[in-house]
Amino acid sequence: MKAVLICEQNVSSESLEIAKTRYQKGRVALESGQYREAVEQLEKASALLVRNTRLGGEVQIWLATAYEAAGRTQDAIALCEQLKRHPHSETSKEARRLHYILRAPRLQRPKEWMTEIPDFSALPDNEAKIRFTANTTKSSQPRKPPEVEFVDLSQVNTKDNRFIWVALIVIALTLGSLIWFSL
Repeated sequence: MKAVLICEQNVSSESLEIAKTRYQKGRVALESGQYREAVEQLEKASALLVRNTRLGGEVQIWLATAYEAAGRTQDAIALCEQLKRHPHSETSKEARRLHYILRAPRLQRPKEWMTEIPDFSALPDNEAKIRFTANTTKSSQPRKPPEVEFVDLSQVNTKDNRFIWVALIVIALTLGSLIWFSL
């Protein structure tokens, strides 16, 4: 325990804050599907921390998850094998669970169960070049407002079906019985 405290004291408070910031950015990137960014941020955070601390182990667990999400399964497995010997019990326990999941055999799924998502990572992030429009035909004429349909009131059934009267009587009886029983 003393060794961990001494190691944590050796890490400057400035680099600790930078590491925590990078750790949070990495978690947000991972949760939003930006796996390469997550790996980059978590690797930088891990480099700034002492690996045998609780925070260092937590960052490395997230890094292993980011490795798997980014398609670097072997790196994730290797990191989990290291973390299984981590001095913090929760970290080593989580590493064993994650290692078990990563080593599990992959199940084959039928093709019709899958939806292919295109990879847009190669596209530049230039919104000026990419425009999505609902109407693909270009027209120089101004759009006409939609036509309003008029309903012929002589065709509408306006016969009283006595529903309102029945509902009012039921409400009155309910209120009357509530008042009667509350006295």
